[in-house]
Order: sequence, then C-alpha cells, then structure tokens
Amino acid sequence: MSGGSVLQTNRSHGRRRCATFTLKSPAFSTLCGTTVKKQPDRLFAQPLAQVPDFAFNEDVVRVFPDMIKRSVPGYPTIVENIGVLAGQFAQPHSVLYDLGSSLGAVTQALRRHVQVEDCRVIAVDNSSAMVERCREYLHAQDSMFQELLPVEVIEADILSLTFQPASLVALNFTLQFIQPEQRLALLTRIRQALLPGGALILSEKLRFEDAEQQQLLGDLHIAFKRANGYSELEIAQKRSAIEKVMLPDSLEQHRERLLAAGFSKVVPWFQCLNFASLIALP
Repeated sequence: MSGGSVLQTNRSHGRRRCATFTLKSPAFSTLCGTTVKKQPDRLFAQPLAQVPDFAFNEDVVRVFPDMIKRSVPGYPTIVENIGVLAGQFAQPHSVLYDLGSSLGAVTQALRRHVQVEDCRVIAVDNSSAMVERCREYLHAQDSMFQELLPVEVIEADILSLTFQPASLVALNFTLQFIQPEQRLALLTRIRQALLPGGALILSEKLRFEDAEQQQLLGDLHIAFKRANGYSELEIAQKRSAIEKVMLPDSLEQHRERLLAAGFSKVVPWFQCLNFASLIALP
C-alpha cells in the first residue's frame, strides 16, 4: 500500500518516569478504552484442504504476539536490545524508522530507551490490520509512561516510502518478505537516508550454504516450536503457508548486499539458532 493514515502521539520530550514496558501483559489488556483479547495461535491446528499463502491479515494480527514468541527464538532479546543499541546511534533532530513495524514492539523499545532531543519514531507497515492494532498498543504505552519519544504510525509500502534523514533504521524480520530483486534498491535508499554515525539494524531468519548446518539448525528450530506447544500438523502447515512468502538469505548474502548498498561495515551482534541480527554502519 502507499500513502495512508498517520497517527501522531506524545509530542513531549525528556526523561521518562517509568523504566519498563513489555507486551507480556495479561490475557486481557485495556487499550484506549477497548478491551483487547490476546489469543493463542491456533491458525494451523486443524487440517486444511488447501493451505493459503501466509499473509499479515486480521487472523494473524489477532494471534501475532503468541505466534512470534513461539516461532522465533531470541525474539524478545532482539527487540529489547534494538532499543538499547538505538540509544548509541540516535541523534538530535533526526528520525528513527521501524520498517515493517507490525504491532510496534520495536517502536516501543525505541521509545523506552532513546532519550535524544527532538528525535522521533516513524513506524511503517503495509498491513492495515497491523497498523490499527499497533496504534492501540502505542496508546496503551502512552497511558503507562510520560514523555516518550513522539511517534507516527504510517500505513504504507516501504518500497515506495520517501525517507527522511535518519540516525537509526530497524528492519526487524521484514526484508525476508520482500522480493529478492527489490532488496538492494531498498537498502541503498536506506543507506542514502542515514546520517553519518547512524546505523541500520537488520534482523532476519538465515539459511546456510552448508547443507549439514542448514539441516541441523532447521531441525533445532522445529524442536523449538515443538517445545512451545506446536503440533507436527501446525508446523507442517505453517511451513507450507510461508515457504513462498518468506525467502531468507545467507549471512554472506546479507553482508555482500549491504556492502553493495553503500554500507562500510556489517557486524553480526546476535544469533539464536537460524535467526540473527546485524548492525550495518554507513
């Protein structure tokens, strides 16, 4: 999608009075006067005659917090530390981007950890269902904290977005859902928008050139899902739904592409099984 709706909230600046906020709230949360039920992920629990391609629709949004917690090893650590890392790169009078923001977990981490004058967050997602629920979570965050960074939530396609000068860009498990032939152009535009001293934080599922390593970490990832309560049917149907939609790269492909986009250095800072996060410096 392009253009779209914008939410602006909390324009004040300064230090916060509270220290932490997480999405690990009770089963029912009151957000903006609306009670939102967080549902368990049972989307693939029943046999499907035909498994549709995975999409970030209302069904996925409804169970997304549970889905990603049970599917992506290390996800809470990555999200929280993106906020911590951003505090080292954020600059006054600049933008922090959360591209492919989904429910705004990274945006919330940025707002918790960054304390820089006249700095703001722009969260972008092309799923209207995600954007709507993201607004609710951010309003809830505003009700629990004071003097957070201001934020804009935009429904748009990041491939057609005009970037403002930015000191931090987060692509948290987003690039893998973009067609491979479009990835370099996007990263090049992000690099051009980054201020000196800024950074891109890129988190992705990895594939591995070594067949044994690919098999081992793939099997361990399945074991992680089993340990989190997914059945063999759920694992198989989810794999079928996502295999044509999510197209992961190897670490070396990411490094080469980032360097081709104009970044000077690529530093892996986290890996858990076949999921990793990198810092790319201009």
